[in-house]
Amino acid sequence: MADRTWRVVLEQDPETGDWAVWCPELPGCVSAGASEEEALTNIREAIELYLEPEPIEVRPGAVVRQVAV
Repeated sequence: MADRTWRVVLEQDPETGDWAVWCPELPGCVSAGASEEEALTNIREAIELYLEPEPIEVRPGAVVRQVAV
């Protein structure tokens, strides 16, 4: 699969200094980190896990294909 660029939003907590980060295009895909760099590393991993296909069960004779978009 080709690399894809995702927008992420970072916000620093004024009290703790920690960073919250989320991807607007992927609902529920959020992470955080003690630094901006750590938050970005963590959201990369979260996006990878979010996009990882779940195993599926299909009926006998069904055909599974992949399409690129």
